[in-house]
Amino acid sequence: MISRREFLQASVALGAILGTQAGSTWQSLAAQQALTQDDLLGFEDFGNVTLAHITDIHAQVMPLYFREPSINLGVGEVAGKPPHVTGADFLDLYNLEPGSPHAYALSSDDFVALARAYGRMGGLDRIATVLKSIRASRGDRMLLLDGGDTWQGSYVSTQTQGADMVELMNALAPDAMTSHWEFTLGEERVQEIVETLPFAFLGSNIFDKEWDEPAFEHTKMFERGGVRIAVIGQAFPYLPIANPGWMFPSYSFGIREETLQENVDAAREDGADLVVLLSHNGFDVDRKLAGRVTGIDVVLTAHTHDALPEPVLVGQTLLIASGSNGKFVSRLDLDVRDGAVKGYRYGLIPVFSDVIAPDADMAALIAKTRAPHEAELSKVLGQTESLLYRRGNFNGTFDDLICQALLKQRDADIALSPGFRWGPSLLPGQDITVEDVHNATAMSYPAVYRIEMTGSFLKEVLEDVADNLFNPDPYYQQGGDMVRVGGMGYSIDVAKPIGSRISDMTILKDNAAIEPEKTYTVAGWASVNEGTEGPAVWDVVSDYLAEEKVVRLEPNRSVKVVAS
Repeated sequence: MISRREFLQASVALGAILGTQAGSTWQSLAAQQALTQDDLLGFEDFGNVTLAHITDIHAQVMPLYFREPSINLGVGEVAGKPPHVTGADFLDLYNLEPGSPHAYALSSDDFVALARAYGRMGGLDRIATVLKSIRASRGDRMLLLDGGDTWQGSYVSTQTQGADMVELMNALAPDAMTSHWEFTLGEERVQEIVETLPFAFLGSNIFDKEWDEPAFEHTKMFERGGVRIAVIGQAFPYLPIANPGWMFPSYSFGIREETLQENVDAAREDGADLVVLLSHNGFDVDRKLAGRVTGIDVVLTAHTHDALPEPVLVGQTLLIASGSNGKFVSRLDLDVRDGAVKGYRYGLIPVFSDVIAPDADMAALIAKTRAPHEAELSKVLGQTESLLYRRGNFNGTFDDLICQALLKQRDADIALSPGFRWGPSLLPGQDITVEDVHNATAMSYPAVYRIEMTGSFLKEVLEDVADNLFNPDPYYQQGGDMVRVGGMGYSIDVAKPIGSRISDMTILKDNAAIEPEKTYTVAGWASVNEGTEGPAVWDVVSDYLAEEKVVRLEPNRSVKVVAS
């Protein structure tokens, strides 16, 4: 039966859904430190359909460290609800023992010590082992679904325009995918790749601007275990706002609730027993959507990189959050009868790289795609004495490093680094390689701009980003985190309306208030404006590291979160 905790999470009547929590493996591991592959992959088969979900890999094919956020604030109705629970509160909510393997995988607490104890996570060759295990158990009852943000995020993917990731993912053999950062390769490159994919590229909400009609396949029907399954794709709805629209001028996006409802209804009319939304909306958007669009059984959510060890229920709809960077594989077993879900069993499988054996075929393919680039990837640029991480609502140390590089190399008063959630972590004492820098910066619009901004315009920028993150209506949230700042500080009250959240803006070097009419030199990167000029951000960071050799980041207290 469904757990009491899960019931409390749902905050709604359970209706006809009866869930079976598959947490026994995780709970049995809580008291032990030694893991085995059998521990991690053990799963008691349930029902007649299995959905396997991976998402937000961001071209990370090798095992890595990835620190989960210590701050993930929710606003409005979702304040204090998963995924907006972190640290000790997260461990308490899910009854996870501090210091245990799953505490390391799912929280930021004691991250460095636990990372040294449990090692790296992820790696596509380990993911291949996990998926082969599920396929061996479930056979033709399984669907593998990729939630997008797959082709972007590494040196090799940038050099090959995603070709390495396409080759590797084809070998994993998903049944369908949806998208977001894929489109930053440009619409011609996306079309070129999509035409060759041996599986469905789905986007119910992607329309051709000229013809105002779907630009890609929106629904794919499968039969697994005697069940007709409709998978509907939902690409990131805010692509032309959050990313450069000039890179994909022929397409329009948006949430398109009415279109989605029409596609769900059509799937049901076509005999679908199970309707799955393969979404890249972001968790809170999907939570709201699931309460407004009827007929969806499962939402496989993505974009906001949340990893939750249990589903969240909205009415009778299951929301599954599978994390990012290849750290986890979700397995959802469903009992589907008479056109309805009668029960489920779920497992969020942590991919501990030192425990799960690499699949030999995938390891060989990864080596092949990386071979032409290995000399550059392994080049050491410097060393860190501090934990470098990005994930969190406000400044992370990897972006602090980037901001320091921008300030010094571009002779700026203020540095801005976008609040991306992709990019692995580095432990104190690790070398910083070319690959590491690109893992935090690899993109198709990397130019570092240097411009003049008035204090009032800078406040407008921060207010706009804050509203994107903290608007109480999820449909006005585009995901990501606050823009990171260097050379300045500010206070933020997330509960206030747009225009009123940001205060006490200060230039740190002078300990002076930022004046509305005064002009400041600002360096930043990842501008969505066409024609932005400047050196690539990875070159700026590399040059900085060449001069500094060793970096140490002091705790960043320049951003103060205040309560109204």
